[in-house]
Amino acid sequence: MQHRFSKHIQENFPSLTSQEVVLAISGGVDSVVLAHLLQLSQVDFALAHVNFRLRGKESDADEVFVKELAQQLGCPFYVQHFDTKKFAEDHGVSIQMAARDLRYAWFEELCAQENYKSLLTAHHANDSLETFFINLMRGTGLTGLTGIPENNQLVVRPLLIFSREEIEAFAKENDISWREDASNQSNAYLRNKIRNQVYPILKEENPDVISSFLKTQAHLQESEALLEDYTALLFSKIVKETSWGYELAIQELKKIPNSKAVLYQLLKDFGFTEWEDVYLLLEAQSGKRVFSKTHQLLKDREVLILEKIKKEEEGSFKVNAKEDLIFSLGILKQEKVEKIEEKTKNTAYFPIELLKFPLELRKWKPGDYFYPFGMQGKKKISDFLIDEKIPVTEKEKIWVLCNETDIIWIVNHRTDERYKIQPTQNILKFNLIP
Repeated sequence: MQHRFSKHIQENFPSLTSQEVVLAISGGVDSVVLAHLLQLSQVDFALAHVNFRLRGKESDADEVFVKELAQQLGCPFYVQHFDTKKFAEDHGVSIQMAARDLRYAWFEELCAQENYKSLLTAHHANDSLETFFINLMRGTGLTGLTGIPENNQLVVRPLLIFSREEIEAFAKENDISWREDASNQSNAYLRNKIRNQVYPILKEENPDVISSFLKTQAHLQESEALLEDYTALLFSKIVKETSWGYELAIQELKKIPNSKAVLYQLLKDFGFTEWEDVYLLLEAQSGKRVFSKTHQLLKDREVLILEKIKKEEEGSFKVNAKEDLIFSLGILKQEKVEKIEEKTKNTAYFPIELLKFPLELRKWKPGDYFYPFGMQGKKKISDFLIDEKIPVTEKEKIWVLCNETDIIWIVNHRTDERYKIQPTQNILKFNLIP
C-alpha cells in the first residue's frame, strides 16, 4: 500500500511534496494511517485535531493520543475545542451538521493563518460508496452519484483509491495503533446503517464490490465530464450575464433535447435542491421563484433570472434638510436652484414650501400609490411599475421618497403631479449619483 500511495501522490498530487500541508486527524484508523503514509512519502505536514466534547473523557483521550502521535512523527500539532451540542441547539441543526460546520470553518481559518495550501482528509473508497447510496436515496443528480471528489479547492483526499479493509490491514501489518469511536457502531445515523448493514450484504454478494464501485464511479465521472463539455457549448446560446446575475432564455432552453438535464447542469453549483420546483418554473407565471441558501431563481416573462440573495437593507432613512444621504443606489444630494434644469431619471425638482423635513426614503410596498407627474388621478405603484415594464428583479430595488404620507418621487422613475413646480415657488433639486 505504501508504494501505491507514494506513486498516487507523485502522479496525481505532486504539489503535496513541495509544500507544507495540514492533515485533519480524528485519531481513527483512517487518518492515523494517512499520517504514517505521508511521513513515509516524505510529505511535510501538520496535524489538526478537533475536540467536539461529545464523548466526555473519550474525546479528551482522543486529543491526547493525537498530540502524542504528532510528537512521535515530529510534526506541528493544532487543536481546537467546541461546545458542539450548544452550537447545534443555538443554530437549530443536527449534531453531525454542527460538527461538520465547526471543523471545516476552523480548518479553513487555520490554513489561512498558517499559510497551508492544502487540507488533507482521510476519506476512502468506502466513504465514497456510502455517499453514493445516501445521494441515491435523496434523488440526487449525476454529480451526487460520482462519489466524493479527490480534490475540491483547498481539500485533498488522497485515500479515495483505497478501501477500509486495505487501510486497516496496513495498520495491523505495521503495528500502528489508533482510537476506536464507539459511535461508529451505532445505527442511529444513516451513514452508519449503510456501513454496518448494507455494505456487508453487498460484500457477501460480490467480494470485490469496492473495486467494482470504483470502476462504475470512473464511468459516471466520465459521463459527467461529457455532459459538462456539452453544456459549455450551449452556454452562450442560453445564458446572458447581467448586472444582477444571469438570465437564462427559456425558449432557447426548450429547443434543446434533454433540456431539464441541461438546466440542472447549468444550476447545480448554486445550491438548489428542489429540482422539480426549478423545472416547473419553465411553465410557471412570471413572478414565481425558487430559492437556495445563496441564490434565487425567478421566472420573468421569457427568462429565468438567477440572482444572489442579498441581505435586506434598512427599511427606511430620514432625509434631513441640506444633508446628503448614502444608500444602496448611491448618494442622494440636495441643491437649491433658480430654475428647472435638464431632467434626467436621476433628478427630481420640488417646491421647497411644500416639503416638511425630515423626509423619508424607503422601499416601496404593496398598497403604495402616488399621482404620476403629467397624469390625472392617483395610481398604485405596483400598476405603474407594470406599465413601465420594470423587470421583476428591479421592482424589489425600487425606493420612494416621501413627504409625510405623500410619495413624491419613485426614485429614478417619476415624481408626483401634486408637487410640480409653480412659477413663484423656490426649487429644491434632488440628484441621485450612482
